[in-house]
Amino acid sequence: MVDHPRARKLADRIKVIVAEMLETRVKDPRLGFVTITDVRVTGDLQNASVFYTVMGDDEARAGSAAALASARGLIRSEVGKQTGIRLTPTVDFFLDAVPETAAHLDKALLEAKRRDEELAALRANATFAGDEDPYRKPAPEDEAGD
Repeated sequence: MVDHPRARKLADRIKVIVAEMLETRVKDPRLGFVTITDVRVTGDLQNASVFYTVMGDDEARAGSAAALASARGLIRSEVGKQTGIRLTPTVDFFLDAVPETAAHLDKALLEAKRRDEELAALRANATFAGDEDPYRKPAPEDEAGD
């Protein structure tokens, strides 16, 4: 996928606009503690995908998703006013799965560390099953010549 500089600049500007809108103008009581994590704009500048996270449980996430869906038109009109581009992109909100993925990876890393420590403890007390060096070696030349 080609990274268009204009789309990247517009995405950064939309991120700031949406964050300010959520902080100052959107007064929906369902809206929880929302953080805008990323905005991606298509190359033709027609669609903007806004990724967000919500602090809280599933009920807070569902309420925030409903509040964002209802404020979508207001946010889009403000994006159009503040960016000044000819065609205002559509704004779609997506719940960002980064925190859940990070928690899953942390749990997997802790499990791997625990298993490594168990293996190191077993290895420290391990002994050889047979001789320490089970391979045959050629006889020294002193004994071979006698």
